[in-house]
Amino acid sequence: MDVPLASKAFPSPSHSKYDKSAIDDRKSSTKHADLSTNANVVSGHPEIKRSPFIFSFEFHIKFTNFQTSFTGHTRLHPSLSDISLSSLLIPRHGRPMTRAPPSTVMAMGAATSPCKILSATQRASPAAPSASTSRESVCLLRAPRGRRQRPRGLALSLAPARRPFVFSPLAVSDSKSSQTCLDPDASTSVLGIILGGGAGTRLYPLTKKRAKPAVPLGANYRLIDIPVSNCLNSNISKIYVLTQFNSASLNRHLSRAYGSNIGGYKNEGFVEVLAAQQSPDNPNWFQGTADAVRQYLWLFEEHNVMEYLILAGDHLYRMDYEKFIQAHRETDADITVAALPMDEERATAFGLMKIDEEGRIVEFAEKPKGEQLKAMMVDTTILGLDDVRAKEMPYIASMGIYVISKHVMLQLLRDQFPGANDFGSEVIPGATSTGMRVQAYLYDGYWEDIGTIEAFYNANLGITKKPIPDFSFYDRSAPIYTQPRHLPPSKVLDADVTDSVIGEGCVIKNCKIHHSVVGLRSCISEGAIIEDTLLMGADYYETEADKKLLADKGGIPIGIGKNSHIRRAIIDKNARIGDNVKIINVDNVQEAARETDGYFIKSGIVTVIKDALLPSGTVI
Repeated sequence: MDVPLASKAFPSPSHSKYDKSAIDDRKSSTKHADLSTNANVVSGHPEIKRSPFIFSFEFHIKFTNFQTSFTGHTRLHPSLSDISLSSLLIPRHGRPMTRAPPSTVMAMGAATSPCKILSATQRASPAAPSASTSRESVCLLRAPRGRRQRPRGLALSLAPARRPFVFSPLAVSDSKSSQTCLDPDASTSVLGIILGGGAGTRLYPLTKKRAKPAVPLGANYRLIDIPVSNCLNSNISKIYVLTQFNSASLNRHLSRAYGSNIGGYKNEGFVEVLAAQQSPDNPNWFQGTADAVRQYLWLFEEHNVMEYLILAGDHLYRMDYEKFIQAHRETDADITVAALPMDEERATAFGLMKIDEEGRIVEFAEKPKGEQLKAMMVDTTILGLDDVRAKEMPYIASMGIYVISKHVMLQLLRDQFPGANDFGSEVIPGATSTGMRVQAYLYDGYWEDIGTIEAFYNANLGITKKPIPDFSFYDRSAPIYTQPRHLPPSKVLDADVTDSVIGEGCVIKNCKIHHSVVGLRSCISEGAIIEDTLLMGADYYETEADKKLLADKGGIPIGIGKNSHIRRAIIDKNARIGDNVKIINVDNVQEAARETDGYFIKSGIVTVIKDALLPSGTVI
């Protein structure tokens, strides 16, 4: 479809006539220009024939031809480089020519970076079309996915120190219908940095022998697979993972899962682990999120990118980071913070942000209560929520996910805040106080911070929820990747399994499983009952010879023994549960530390430690 977009009556040209060879060349190279020579002569310019659009040039809806039209226009008349947007004339079918209104000028400005920008008048009355524009005469072009290039042929004199900013909810909210048009492409212009987190004391004993991001999730995966997969699905293929505590299993998983699968034949992508280390300049370990990035800033600086994407390794969510980065660029922000809408009940557990009418962050408050909480209420319709949702969710909380421009990161960590250790409590509020543009970007979807045993338990069992799980691993448009293990299909023999998720390579015999997640290589014996439980499975199989040898010595094989009953529990990997064991928290204990006995109880959830052994007949 060809759409006539704009026309221009030229000022006094410096040429006496058109370059006919250029016109012939343009006609032969594109079919999207229509120069009519059968109309009246333009007043004062006998060499120029007037068409119904004076001098019209038509734009094909495809961006590639859009670029061609611009370059062809410049070749026809070089003086077009002096055109200002305010003098563009918009043709109307059968009506006199009129000067372009501000909303149309903004539409033309959007063409230089083909993303949808709304003027203030358009936002106020979206149903009322402009007096001199129509759906047929002006289109906002959006480039197809993939590599984009800006049109270079038309030089528009719009070069202030900072691009004019027109606020639009589309630029600050995560919408399934919105599209992205990043230029340069995210694969070449963005570096992903995933923070492995601290010691994970609140997740203990799951973090006794592994880092937080290496904790198993959803039968087949690990927590680190979530941010890495989000990056890959968002066309971000340069990824660093910063680790410090118990990183052996995390390093092993990343090398097996992503070591040889990223970057294609050009070998441009990677997922690399950066461990905390001592150096002559800094003898300390990572002191916090900002300090971890600062210690490797020399490495990150070597990459020729525009932005750094800072992520956490222990969150469960699915997000298109390209939209996040596009919002950062469209709003011309120095830092963009992903924000989650919150109701009053949950808001007290998070760091909250206050924004102005443009979505710019002006204030932070860490876990406020009472009057301080009331003072942090914001109008979340500014960020794209509808009126009903905005009333339910009048607060926004930081997700701990940031897009930071490269030069801003270097300036903040080296010059302005060289002693700051944390992004959320020091660097980001500090940047706001110094006058930097710190924008909020609304993410209105499922998100869970896996920081406690209870949160981890609920997030895993949430994938069994009917009819729609809290988080789904079945999204083909944005899959979650993990280590290819090449395990056989799970075997279920005379078992009653309801509302559950079963991982790869399991052997389940004549037992009952309800509302549970069964991890890979799990072995469940006859007569067992598993309810509201997360079984993480095993790292390896025991052969029949191994099991026979254990039986001769009175040992217990890996898995769940015969006639055992487990309810509301987490069974870590390689646990050996004997016959007739009951893990049902008979006394409803909320907190207990029985590490020598092989288990902990937190928030009423029994957690059996990795490699623990519970003898036959044990009752918890």
